[in-house]
This record gives sequence, structure tokens and C-alpha cells, in this order.
Amino acid sequence: GEITLRQDAINPALLERFVRFETGDVFSNDQLRSTQFALEDSNYFSAVRVVPGRRDPETLTVPVTIDAERNRRDRFTVSLGYGTDTELRGRFAWDNRRVNSRGHRSRIELTGSAVLQEAIARYVIPVGDPALEKLEFSAAYINEELGDVDSERIETTAGLTQAMGQWQRVLFTRLQNERSSYPDGTRTEDLLLIPGISYASMPPNFLTGWVRDAAYYVEVSGSPETLGSDASYLRFYGRAERVWPISGPWYVRLRGEFGTSWVNDFSELPASQRFFAGGDRSVRGFALDELSPIEETVSDTGEITRQSVGGEHKIVGSVEIERDFPYNLRGAVFVDAGNAFSDWDTPLEYSVGIGVRWRLPMLLIGVDVAQALSESGKSPRLHLNITQVL
Repeated sequence: GEITLRQDAINPALLERFVRFETGDVFSNDQLRSTQFALEDSNYFSAVRVVPGRRDPETLTVPVTIDAERNRRDRFTVSLGYGTDTELRGRFAWDNRRVNSRGHRSRIELTGSAVLQEAIARYVIPVGDPALEKLEFSAAYINEELGDVDSERIETTAGLTQAMGQWQRVLFTRLQNERSSYPDGTRTEDLLLIPGISYASMPPNFLTGWVRDAAYYVEVSGSPETLGSDASYLRFYGRAERVWPISGPWYVRLRGEFGTSWVNDFSELPASQRFFAGGDRSVRGFALDELSPIEETVSDTGEITRQSVGGEHKIVGSVEIERDFPYNLRGAVFVDAGNAFSDWDTPLEYSVGIGVRWRLPMLLIGVDVAQALSESGKSPRLHLNITQVL
């Protein structure tokens, strides 16, 4: 039946694009809930009510009223945390949730940890289906430790996010000025123009919750010298994670990553475009970005130091057997294997471990203890991880 919209926060035409049903559609409570979640998730509103009215037995229609109360424009967030990959970390963010009545948004975010210092400013313009699609512009300063290589870069990015069935596609172009510092004391500075495309799977019930049994992501990007870049390369990266029930409370979880790059001279590839492995969501039992081709340096005293400098390719795979227990707990045993390398003959590193997970409505928080087996003399490592693949 008739749809009545009551709000004063955004342009009425924009609000209509959030509504998941039209006059004349078959009545569906699922569509009402999807509309409510889409409007709540937009952050434009502090409260949303999607209320069906009295059924009309003559016209066989149900009118629907949507009441939405304006949210505060500014939100400030301060957070502190600890990760086994990042150690102590902190974040400050300022969100302007409603720059204008057209629904534009902005965000300034500062992040600091032992391996990453980052400042990002974003400006977001809703397009198409505003619950799923956007045009985003960003500018960032990033100082990042990748293995034993330091990457300091300034980036400006423009990206278009679009929904395509159960996939979300992002078309992006990034202008990046990067200074890479290597263990032998050398430094390189590269100006790169990086166009790219990525696809990420969306949960089938995206607007009513994040619970999913699989997640997939692929990205292709590159930087051609013909467009003025200092390095010319093509890069592919993909990752996947899926859980299958076996029997009763038992599950098997498979996770994998694959990355490869095509570049004429690998030494021209800046640090941020190289591959590393190891860490909480990689080959557990090894430190973050520990696995990659090694560069040996000799000190004045003759001491040899072996340091990770990144590779052209990466392969990581993991198999977990999990079992549910009372109190929303789940136990796991796992085997991880993988490496980052420039020579395809390089052997994979591997580890084994056990873990416990805490199941929340939309998250699985895990604590793992892993032991590297392919390298002798390494102590067990503790890893913390979070996944939305349940």
C-alpha cells in the first residue's frame, strides 16, 4: 500500500533509495526488516521505525509508515587495543555523518601501533543503492613496517563501490608517492599511478546481519610506466575462507591466500606492493610478515643478519577442525602452510596448533597457540584473531 516517509535529516529522494520495497509489491516482513537495518546502518538516524498499518480487506493492501529521527552530526571515537601482530595500538576518529542533505559523509582517522602509523581523511558520496554503493575519495599518510622493510607513503585514492548480485565491486585509482627503506641502508622513492579492481563476496543476508559461512576477495592492480609511474608491474591477490559442517558439533574450516606479481625488475617494486606471510591470519607460529625472501647483511664486526624484504609471490593455506562446546565456545586444531617468495622452487613453511573460539552473534573471536615445525628452535607463539565466517 501507500508508503509514508517522515524524517528531516536527508533529501527525501535519497531516503527513498534505502527502502527495499515499493507500493504494489507482495507484503514481506523481511523487506520491512531489511529497510530498517539499511536505514539504521546509514548512521543518518538515531532511531528508525518501519511500521505496517491496518490491512485493507477491500484493496488487499497494507500501508507502511517509516519514521526516522535525525542523528547527531558528529561522532568522536577513541579506542585502545592490543593485537599479537600489532602490539599496543590506538585509534582516534572523527565522523561527520551528515555533511549535507544529500547524505555526503566524511571521516578523519588516526591510527598508531608498533608496526603502523596512519592518518586518513575520507569523503563519501552515496550513489545507486546507498546502503551498498558509494563514491569515495581519500588522502592518507602511512608509515608501515613490512617485515624488515619500512614503507612511508602518501596516497590519494578515488574509488567507486557497486553491488553486483552477491558481489561488491570496487573500481579504484590511487596516486602514491612511496619511500622504501631496506635493511642494507638503501632507500628508493617511487611515484606510482595504480588503477585497480576488486570483488568481495557479500553475505546473502547483508542487511539483516553479517553471519556467513564463506568469504571471498580478489583484487587486480598495476602501475604502468606509460602513465608516468616509476615502476611498471601487474599484481593479483586473492583470499578465501569457508566453513563446512561435518557432523553434529563438528566443522572443517579452510582458508587460503594467493598473490603473484609480474614485474621486469623486482628491485623496482616498492615495499607496499611486495608480499609477506606470517602472523595471526597467515601462517601461525611465525611473526607478522616474518616469511619472505631473506637478505643477508654483514656488520662491521662480521656479524651476519638475515632480514625479510618481501617477495613477488605468496601462497598460504590452512585447515582447521573445530568442535562446538557449551557457553558458545568452540575448540580447534589446525595446520598452516605457506610462504612469500620470488622463486617458485622455494619450500613452504608450516606449523600446527590448537585454539579456542568464543562465538558472538556476528563474530568469532579466537585465541591460538601455534608451533612452527619447518624451522627448528622456534618457541610457540600466541595469536589472537577475529573472523565473521562462522
